Amino acid sequence: MHKTNLLNAVVVIIGAAIIFLGLNIGLGGIKTLGWQSTRDFFAITDAATFQTQDSHIRFIGGVWFAVGAVFVIGGFALRRLRPTLIILSAMIATAGLFRLSCMDTEVLFSAAIAPSLIFELVGFPLLAWWLMASSKSDAKIIKGVQSQ
Repeated sequence: MHKTNLLNAVVVIIGAAIIFLGLNIGLGGIKTLGWQSTRDFFAITDAATFQTQDSHIRFIGGVWFAVGAVFVIGGFALRRLRPTLIILSAMIATAGLFRLSCMDTEVLFSAAIAPSLIFELVGFPLLAWWLMASSKSDAKIIKGVQSQ
């Protein structure tokens, strides 16, 4: 029972962090690097293209916010949303692989990227595994209750 409560808490905490990051990107956009910085880090030379790309980034931030919301809800409805959380964890791990396409190890292993990359490529697969393992534990408990 304590393992399930710990898993629920971890899922809620992860969801809250993802919600924060989604708000960060969705409301902050490209120009401010989300809420991470207030300094200008580039010059806009094509306002129309910038606005289009900024809108796309804000949309992606909204998607990330929604993913976080599903994790938070999943922490309270783990049995019902377990398959969804496993799929989302796999999607996040897959998205982490896309970071590797920059082919710049200096960037990938920098303090700004490495923690996220490790969490995406190691943490989320481990979370998916934990969610799958907890499903097996739930099944054993249910079988034990039904046989009594």
